[in-house]
Amino acid sequence: MTEPTDLTGKLLIAMPGMGDPRFERAVIFLCAHGEDGAMGLIVNKPATEISLSDLLEQLDIPMAEGPDTRVHFGGPVEGRRGFVLHSPDYEAGEGTLDVEGRFGMTATLDVLRSMGDGAGPRQAIVALGYAGWGPGQIESEIAGNGWLVADADPEVVFGGDDAGKWMRAIEGLGFDPILLSGTAGTA
Repeated sequence: MTEPTDLTGKLLIAMPGMGDPRFERAVIFLCAHGEDGAMGLIVNKPATEISLSDLLEQLDIPMAEGPDTRVHFGGPVEGRRGFVLHSPDYEAGEGTLDVEGRFGMTATLDVLRSMGDGAGPRQAIVALGYAGWGPGQIESEIAGNGWLVADADPEVVFGGDDAGKWMRAIEGLGFDPILLSGTAGTA
């Protein structure tokens, strides 16, 4: 029996016909994957009802002048819990999960305070909630033609065009998305 592939640091790209509207055309960055399951953040579905400045105001964290980082719907699990997926230039000690040396994920208030001060990571996405899978679940969904797997490109993950991320992630695999089918078949 072969050892399962570790998908940590990869992108999951929803196939057409996903069936779950929360994941339709979703691009998910996998922060962790192992025998206990997987955890990721949706990087292309902005939360329209809240901005970073709103979030910081609710937490009584002052915000310096500067651009207002987008807040995303990170997934349907623990929707009131915040996560920051960011470039590796920021680290909060044990509060930061190093993802393949190319990304970091921090879920402590320290990163939000740093972002409010203008001293946070160079690139970041703030997400409320996360996507989670139990043991073997993501592998089953991939085998069932639910997801494509791609290398995580920081330009796709942190890029400002949320609506175009799904298309760019698929094009990064080297084929035209029009060729995708939402159903699995046998030859």
